Amino acid sequence: MEIYIYESNSLKDKRRILKSILDKLKNKYNITIAETDYNDKWNRSIITFATVSNSGKFSDKIINQVEKYFEMDGRIEVLKREIYRC
Repeated sequence: MEIYIYESNSLKDKRRILKSILDKLKNKYNITIAETDYNDKWNRSIITFATVSNSGKFSDKIINQVEKYFEMDGRIEVLKREIYRC
């Protein structure tokens, strides 16, 4: 997921905002999530997350909830998303 971070004016701001979002999502949905690209840009990021389940419906539900969380957070805008299912 590619995101634009509105409230970021420095890499320090970006790290603070992303840490807040990623920690909440890890705890709430028991997912693995990390910034995987644009580490040196202060207002953009690529976020990758994964969930594992024996139920495709459950995995889809978690993915949709995580995406909705990003969309509802006023500090960021989702620019692009890609979903890979195995």
